[in-house]
Amino acid sequence: MRRFLPFLAWWPLLRNRVVLRTDVLAGLTGAIVVLPQGVAFATLAGMPPAYGLYSAMIPCVIAALFGSSRVMVTGPANAISLTVLAIVAPLAHPESERYVALVITLTFMVGLWKLLASLLRADRLLAYVSHTVIVGFTTGAAVLIVNSQIRNFFGIDIARGTDIAHTLLQLGQQITQINLLAVAIALLTLLSAVLWRPLNRFVPAMLVAVVTGSAIAAFARWVDPGVAVKTVDALTGALPPLSRPTFDLDTFAMLLIPSLAMTLLSLAEAVSIAQALARRRNETFDGNQEFLGQGLANVIGSFFSGYLASGSFNRSGVNMAAGAVTPFSAICAAFFLVAILYFVAPLAQFLPLAAVAAILFLVAWNLIDRREIRYLLSDKYERVTLIATFVATLAIRLDYAILLGVAVSLLVKQARNPRAP
Repeated sequence: MRRFLPFLAWWPLLRNRVVLRTDVLAGLTGAIVVLPQGVAFATLAGMPPAYGLYSAMIPCVIAALFGSSRVMVTGPANAISLTVLAIVAPLAHPESERYVALVITLTFMVGLWKLLASLLRADRLLAYVSHTVIVGFTTGAAVLIVNSQIRNFFGIDIARGTDIAHTLLQLGQQITQINLLAVAIALLTLLSAVLWRPLNRFVPAMLVAVVTGSAIAAFARWVDPGVAVKTVDALTGALPPLSRPTFDLDTFAMLLIPSLAMTLLSLAEAVSIAQALARRRNETFDGNQEFLGQGLANVIGSFFSGYLASGSFNRSGVNMAAGAVTPFSAICAAFFLVAILYFVAPLAQFLPLAAVAAILFLVAWNLIDRREIRYLLSDKYERVTLIATFVATLAIRLDYAILLGVAVSLLVKQARNPRAP
């Protein structure tokens, strides 16, 4: 029974008032943390800002109820969001109705693949997605995140999806058109986040940074009402509206390979986070159970305006640091987010895109595991996989980059152990 209803194992722990209070407070902290992250990641994914927050609601609750990890929080994630944009942007204009429908359908398909993997007890498949592939991919993704936000950071007109070379070329050509106010907002947002980091356990640095950027923009508009400051779109409401995947064979065929690659990436990310947290807490971990939780989260989430969700390293770390004991903390985070959003949704239109760009620059910096990169570069075999995956991430479509990285990893593994089966 607990294979399909794992929450039966931890729900009785909530009878302890200390555990209940700790989980509720951890959930409140998590809800505050995801406010700026959700908007930033939705922007990165090419989705309307509200969808990043919707993805932190229903999917978060379902993964908490049916997953294996006690403290991992599921929702929008950085590299996943960027990959969504890279896959779907060539098929439809970002933030358009067609684009949103394709992303919702992709989410549904990835959820189905995860459920199938769970039923087949295929957690061993993730052994083929080596740690080196993930490091190479996330490092490349960090560069692409910065590239995608240069236009907002400097307030210049560069088409979404422009490659790195042409972004730098256009930046040079538009150097005299840089919006100094946008740059000032972005730099002060970055500075406030860095300076506040020692106090992050009291109030999330990202939230302080977002408030700082918004306050600077508001002050600038007060001084000069005619000043131009681009802001995010207004959030539509606190509760996620119903949505529906596109059920037709042509769409499924078009998204088949991308959905498989996204399944590998999102499962590898979620399972690696969950395993690391389980080891730190001396808890058991069931990969197939986590497949089930992640699969249900995406399938059900696709009917509640959630785009592709996975384990969130930042929110999971905050959840554990806040003392969370059971997945009830993640459930509380989702409900607190709805309550908070009810009051702050009208204020989202005052959030400058330059401040969002600054937040994503910080996300990109944190994605780069410099110590692990140095270690992998020192190994002549792992170096090949790392560099190949990194270059592929920058040069080709991200879903194919993941598959190429896996292929190179297998070839390198065979070269290292030629007698291995």
